[in-house]
Amino acid sequence: MRPLRPGPVPKHRRLREILTAMATDELGPGAAVPSERVLAERFEVSRATVREAVGALVNEGLLERVHGKGTFVAAPAAVDAALHLASFTQDMIRRGLAVGTEVLAAEVEPASAERAQRLRIDVDAPVLVLWRRRDAGGQPMAIERGVYPLGRLPGLEAHDLAGSIYDLLGQRYDARPDRAEQVVSAEVADNDQARMLAIGPGEPLLVFARTSFARGVAVEDVVSWYRADRYRIHMGLTAERG
Repeated sequence: MRPLRPGPVPKHRRLREILTAMATDELGPGAAVPSERVLAERFEVSRATVREAVGALVNEGLLERVHGKGTFVAAPAAVDAALHLASFTQDMIRRGLAVGTEVLAAEVEPASAERAQRLRIDVDAPVLVLWRRRDAGGQPMAIERGVYPLGRLPGLEAHDLAGSIYDLLGQRYDARPDRAEQVVSAEVADNDQARMLAIGPGEPLLVFARTSFARGVAVEDVVSWYRADRYRIHMGLTAERG
C-alpha cells in the first residue's frame, strides 16, 4: 500500500476509506486490525491521524476496541426477530441475510418417552433426529436439534436436509406447520457449542424449545440454541382490558 500524500481530501478521511475496505473485503468480523504504530508506519501518517480514522469507524460500529487486546472488526449487528411461526431460512432471508446450513448429524432412532409425549406418538416409534448449524450473513447463528416422526413423514431422512425443513414438509408431505407451542429460556455455551458457534465457553445462549403442528398433528419437535449476541426477540405488547 502506498503512503498517503497531501491532497484535497484530509488524510484521516482517506485512511478511514482504506480501513473500511480492509475490514470488509480482507479481514472480516472478529479479525484484528493492525496497531496504530503499524498503520502509521505503513501509510506514513501520524498516530493522531490513525487514531482519528479508527475512532470514526469505532463510532460507526465497523470496528470495536477491546481493552488490553487491540482493535477488531466488529461482529454483525444482532438480528431482531418478531415472535411468529417461520422457518429459520424464511426469517433470515426476510432480513436480507444469506443463509447457510451445515448438517451435523441425521439419525433414525426409536422415540424416547419424552419425545413420544411431545410428538403425540408411540414410544419407540421411528423418528429422525437432525442436528444442524445455521449461519446468517456468513456468521454462525444457531445450533438446532430437530426430531421428526417418520410415521407421519415417511422417507424424510432421504431428502436434502440442508434447506428449509418447513418448505420440505409443505411441498413433500402437505404438512407445513401452521401452529406451534414454544418456550424460551437461557443457557450458557458449553465447549462444543462455543466451538461450533465461534464464541467463548460460558457465553450466553437463547434457547427455543418448540413443538410444531400441521392441521393439529405434531410434525416437529425442535430445540434451537442461538447466540445471544446476534439474536434478539421483538415483542409487541398491549394492555390487558378489564
